[in-house]
Amino acid sequence: MKDNKIFHQTRIIIFLLLLLITNISFSQTENAAFKTVQSYKIREARQGIAVDSAYFYAINTQGIGKYRKINGDLVAEWNDDSGQIIHFDGGVVVNGKLYCAHSNYPEIPMTSSIEIFDTENLEHIGSHSFGIKYGSCTWADYYNDYWWVCFAYYDKFEPQINKNNRWTVLVKFDKNWHEQESWTFPASVLQEFKPMSCSGGSWGPDGNLYVTGHDSTSVYVLQLPEMGSILVLKKILKITSEGQGIAWDRYEKNNLYGIRRKDNLVIKSRLSPF
Repeated sequence: MKDNKIFHQTRIIIFLLLLLITNISFSQTENAAFKTVQSYKIREARQGIAVDSAYFYAINTQGIGKYRKINGDLVAEWNDDSGQIIHFDGGVVVNGKLYCAHSNYPEIPMTSSIEIFDTENLEHIGSHSFGIKYGSCTWADYYNDYWWVCFAYYDKFEPQINKNNRWTVLVKFDKNWHEQESWTFPASVLQEFKPMSCSGGSWGPDGNLYVTGHDSTSVYVLQLPEMGSILVLKKILKITSEGQGIAWDRYEKNNLYGIRRKDNLVIKSRLSPF
């Protein structure tokens, strides 16, 4: 009787362990890497990328192209004719709206805004200005009911403003853009970003923050610190895209979209074990 009880307890423990293992995302494992699964030749693949259930949105300095994920066909496009858009960067789709990071780069003092578009037809429907308070807005993401926005600084402006890329900051806002908290980036990551800064960022399915530099073939996996104000570097993953904006596909598990601007490519990568 005792042996049967031990046997059944052992089976339960094994079952629970298997259940735990099968529910761990690849992005939570130590032995993981990004593998290219698809690429698209896209003329707007210059600054950033956003993705929803059926489309991806390639972002260049002053324009946006909407493309089908299944085959890369162009569906709609928007190009600024107002003269008010200076420099788009990353983007994210939230509830049928495309939010694009925008700044006056390379002008100083730096000014920033979020420009909002209807994903159905790419009509411009709104704007939120940060003014000159934070720096140059390079990407924004919406995660756990908060906005997370990166504001970059660059080494080349240090003679004029006495600030270099070490001043780059991640700011957390509530739904109404009220500032909550902010963090700086690890010195080792900023060193790899030099002389530029953090150009892309997206919260992953494992609860880690994945960020990119301006042109490096690396993705830096960060976490919020338990104490202090500096983000914690967990690991560095290689990828075939080269910096700029990135976006996790929240409809297809473990797929990350990025760009390689020198070839005008949108690259879909999958995070999977070796």
